[in-house]
Amino acid sequence: MLLSISSLMTLWVTYIILGNEPEFSKLWGHSFLLARLAAGVILFINSPLVQCIALRVLG
Repeated sequence: MLLSISSLMTLWVTYIILGNEPEFSKLWGHSFLLARLAAGVILFINSPLVQCIALRVLG
């Protein structure tokens, strides 16, 4: 899930900002690596809270 969200969001945002640049793949790869690291940290920190909320809603 982390991989798919990071891929799609960075691809979309990079395309919106840069358009169809000749170095798009290189720039997207760099932003993907940065976003994946940030998303991993955010997921690790917030997962207990999100799990607790989901259990309250579903249980």
